[in-house]
Amino acid sequence: MTRVLVTGGAGFIGSHIADALLARGDEVIVADDLSSGHRENVPAGARFVEADLAEPETLTDAIAGCDGVIHCAARASVTTSIDDPVHSNRANLQASTRLLLAARDAGVRRLVYSSTSAVYGDEVEGEAHEALRERPVSPYGMNKLAAEHLFRMAPALYGVDTVCLRYFNVYGPRQDPSSPYSGVISLFVTAALEGRPPTIYGDGGQSRDFTFVGDVVRANLAALDAPVGGGAAVNIGGGRPTDLLALWAAICRACGVDNLQPDHGPARPGDIRHSRAAVARVAELLGWRAEVPLDAGLEATVAWYRAHPLAAP
Repeated sequence: MTRVLVTGGAGFIGSHIADALLARGDEVIVADDLSSGHRENVPAGARFVEADLAEPETLTDAIAGCDGVIHCAARASVTTSIDDPVHSNRANLQASTRLLLAARDAGVRRLVYSSTSAVYGDEVEGEAHEALRERPVSPYGMNKLAAEHLFRMAPALYGVDTVCLRYFNVYGPRQDPSSPYSGVISLFVTAALEGRPPTIYGDGGQSRDFTFVGDVVRANLAALDAPVGGGAAVNIGGGRPTDLLALWAAICRACGVDNLQPDHGPARPGDIRHSRAAVARVAELLGWRAEVPLDAGLEATVAWYRAHPLAAP
C-alpha cells in the first residue's frame, strides 16, 4: 500500500484523484483549505486535514510517512489573479514552495504537480508543445510557471522526484459552476439546464482543448507511478480543440434543449485565443493519451448536474 497526500482534494480534480487512489488500495490524506473545495467531495475512506498550504508547518502531520504527493491545490482563475495578484502568488507559488520543503523533510518519493496550459500564453500558432518558450499573459500563468521551475529543480536540489502536468481545460462531474474558478463547460451546462443563454466573452471563436476529468485522473496516477519523473513537464490534453460556439451547440444537444443564441460580452484581458495540446511527449514518457471523446464526456457531465441540481448557483 502507498500513502499519498492529495492537496486540494476537496476540489473538483483532487477529489476524483482521491477516489481513484482509494479504489486501487492506497492510503489517502486530503489537505484542503475549503476556500473553493467542498468537504462533501472528500471520499469517506480518506483522512481529511483542513490546511492552508502557504502557512509554515501546516502540513507536518499530514505529509508524514507519505510516499507520494499529488498537488492540485490552487487558485485557478486568470481574472482573479489579475484583480489580486498578491493573493494569487500566495496561493499558487508560496504554497507550492512550502509544500516542496515539507515533502523534502518527509522523504517523499514523488510529487506530481497540477500545472496549466496558461504557461504558454496567447502567441502559440498551432499545437502548444513542451519545447516552446513559455510566455504567460496573466499572474496566474506566471505563478504556475514559476512553481513549475521550482519543481523541475527539485530532484537535483531537494531530492524529491517530480512530474509537472500541464492541464488543458479540464471538465466533468463536480465542477462547481458557482465558483470563480469554474470552467466554461460547467457554466454552459448550468445555463442549458436552466433554459437560459450563456454569456460568452468575445466572439465565441476562441477554442480550447477540453479534457475529461477521468482522463486527467489517469494521467496523475501514471505520473505518480512512472519509474522516473526527473522534473518533466508534459501536456495533458486531447489535441482536439473546440470553439466556444460549437461547444455551446454540443451542450444544448447533450441537454436536449434548443440552441439559444448566447449573449456576448467584451473579451477578457489576459484570455488566450486558441489552445491545443501537443500530446506526443506525454505518450512517450507516461504512456498516456486522452480516451474520452467530448460528446461522451458531456453526457456524463450533464447526467451528474441533473442528479445534483443544488450544485448550480
